[in-house]
Amino acid sequence: MPDPIAFNFFGIAVRWYGLLISLAMLLGIFFAIKRGSKKGIVSDDILDIVLVTIPSAIIGARLYYVLFQLDYYLMYPGKILRIWEGGLAIHGGLIAAFVAGYIVVRIKKLDFLTLADIFAPCFPLGQAIGRWGNYFNQEAYGTETNLPWAITVLDPVKGLIQVHPTFLYESIWNILVLFIVLAYEKKAKKNEGELIFIYGIFYSVGRFMIEGLRTDSLMFFGLRIAQLISVAILLFCSFYLYKTRKK
Repeated sequence: MPDPIAFNFFGIAVRWYGLLISLAMLLGIFFAIKRGSKKGIVSDDILDIVLVTIPSAIIGARLYYVLFQLDYYLMYPGKILRIWEGGLAIHGGLIAAFVAGYIVVRIKKLDFLTLADIFAPCFPLGQAIGRWGNYFNQEAYGTETNLPWAITVLDPVKGLIQVHPTFLYESIWNILVLFIVLAYEKKAKKNEGELIFIYGIFYSVGRFMIEGLRTDSLMFFGLRIAQLISVAILLFCSFYLYKTRKK
């Protein structure tokens, strides 16, 4: 079983979760700058957007998670800010990042759909890396299984059990989504904005299926919230991609 702490720095525990999230962000920024230069978007504009969207995404991801676990965090309010222990919901982060990014792009008088397509493959790249933080935190795993690639986790009730490594499934799926987005850009793209719709469609398909295996899903009236949001994003992106392509 993995140690969630990578190393100690002057008495401060540095966790793998934080390191991997930071690495994912840095690679995403570098990739966005490289892609932006091909579209005539200078690196300063990319960095200005990132400096607003990344903090917004972290706050949105944590707020989303806390709101759907409100009873727990009302009992333990001191844990609300302890994001290094996990509890960042990707859908909350994406929503906050898009809202913040839209505002920045409007202020800078840039084309939002062009910027969205620049960042589109950066999302699955970052998610593929960041998901490994769940492994080190022993979270976001699935139901019990005897499959050869099962991982061992410490269940508070059952003790050591073998479970589906759903973090791994989503990491692999995100790598596939990355290549689908890049292939679509090269072979089929006609209009700005199509890449972000493709990302939304394919990520949502994978997330819906993988979420069904997880045991720690956020719930709303007995339904898995991530699956509901995935269906909504899938329908929204499919409709607008169809509309854009038809034009």
